[in-house]
Amino acid sequence: MRLFNPLRYDRQHHDQRTTRVMRRTMEFFENKGLKKIKQDDQAMVWYQDFLDFLAQEKPFAELLTPAGYGPATSRWDMSRLAEYNELLAFYGLCYWYAWQVTILGLGPIWMGDNEAVKHEAAKLLQEGGVFAFGLSERAHGADIYSTEMTLHPQPGGTYLARGEKYYIGNGNCAALVSTFGKIAGTGEYVFFVVKTDHPNYECVKKIDTSGVRQAYVAHYALRDYPISDAEILSRGKLAWDSSLSTINVGKFELGFASMGICTHAFYEAMGHAARRTLYGRQVTDFPHVKKIFNEAYCRLVAMRLVGLRAADYLRAASDGDRRYLLYNPIVKMKVTSQGEKVIALLHEVIAAKGYEQDTYFEMAIRDIGMLPKLEGTEHVNMALIIKFVKNYFFGPVEYPPLPTRDDPADDAYLFRQYTGGLSKIKFPDYRLAYEGVDLANVKVFRQQAELFRELLIKAPPSAQQAANVDYMLAAGELFTLIAYAQLILENAKLLNEDQDVVNQIFDFLVRDYSNGALRMVLGYQNSPEQEEIYRAMLLKPEPDQTGFERVWQELVLPLRDQYQAGS
Repeated sequence: MRLFNPLRYDRQHHDQRTTRVMRRTMEFFENKGLKKIKQDDQAMVWYQDFLDFLAQEKPFAELLTPAGYGPATSRWDMSRLAEYNELLAFYGLCYWYAWQVTILGLGPIWMGDNEAVKHEAAKLLQEGGVFAFGLSERAHGADIYSTEMTLHPQPGGTYLARGEKYYIGNGNCAALVSTFGKIAGTGEYVFFVVKTDHPNYECVKKIDTSGVRQAYVAHYALRDYPISDAEILSRGKLAWDSSLSTINVGKFELGFASMGICTHAFYEAMGHAARRTLYGRQVTDFPHVKKIFNEAYCRLVAMRLVGLRAADYLRAASDGDRRYLLYNPIVKMKVTSQGEKVIALLHEVIAAKGYEQDTYFEMAIRDIGMLPKLEGTEHVNMALIIKFVKNYFFGPVEYPPLPTRDDPADDAYLFRQYTGGLSKIKFPDYRLAYEGVDLANVKVFRQQAELFRELLIKAPPSAQQAANVDYMLAAGELFTLIAYAQLILENAKLLNEDQDVVNQIFDFLVRDYSNGALRMVLGYQNSPEQEEIYRAMLLKPEPDQTGFERVWQELVLPLRDQYQAGS
């Protein structure tokens, strides 16, 4: 799989407008140059130049307007959104953040039933507007049960909005802020929009953060802000579903942001190492350095295989196929945490250079850890993933084969998805992904996966263990790795991924799985039957030095000259 590279970008989209959007965005950042990007970052300069670019080229309008509300080529296409996520984060997470919170802010609008606001939002996007998502509160975070934002009914059927929201990106300048609250007296959930330039909208302060320094993360308050039916997007169950479904869409973007950061950091670390000589040897000739770069590369390729395959499931979603609700949190949780591992590996090579303020790597170190913490922590998403374990392993059903979904279609289902019913979501036999794969480490990992299934049959968690959240989250990590591996294998077949790379990917997956099993043995009380099976999972990958060297010589080392940021 080729990594994203703006200097060698040759992807031809289904329409010229999409290709122009991607190329013009890359040109904007390349012309700005890393030096200016870093200067603005260090000075926490508000990125007005980026907002001016949005108004001129209208990439948000093209990519974030569903079909029927904008120009002929506009559509909500998750394959395009995935690429744009990676592109923006490649240059700086603050630019991606403006995009991410715009996606969140648009979610309740496109999911709601207020057609007038939908057309207004499309017009504002054409003008270069960004949006915001007013869900979190200072005292409650994203606990929507406890929201204190309230609409107070007034004579004549209008309302006054009172309350505050906290940690809201774009809260200083958003064209519209989708705000979640309750109606006083009834407690009915409601989504409504407000404008940041209204006199009853108070932007209380900017919340300074160690990462995305240039972004404006706001604390805002509504002081008797007048609301009528014209501003209300949804009420009751639709408002509730819109909050959760928006997060379902938004959390997916995080994995691709992690890929963008890791890819740029990889190029910079490889270029630095290839230009250095220590003890009379080129740094990239040291065996441990080659091992680090190979593993970082393979982990990054695996992240992309998983993310792109999860996008296929999102795009194919329907009321009859909601498998994306498993794969989506895996992208959010597992892909972003793998991004942390990639940066940690690369940091072992680039070392002190990575702290220098004129490098991209300095931003990568600082920003990569934010992504697993946004749109729900890893623990929250793991708790969601665990709900699928039983149906994933038992009672498989048949689905039609799912091809790569990069067709120019509008993913309209994402704006009418419903919540709940997770126990009814079925899966095909996960072992289908292993058919036709004759790689040593894939076979070892399959043994580990089969042992997990055996554990569920012969020695499932006791009532006491099931009540121990920490125990279940640790065991859930093993399940997550199995589903992660399935997506890798599916997409490796569809994209004809290099087989030596796939074998190297499963080398680290076997090790990661064994580490997880060892944690279950050392960290928790298990029954004798459970202990025996967990110990049986402690397997080593099969060494393949020939494949390792070929991946290094043909795929990894050549990346030393592939990209260097413009000055």
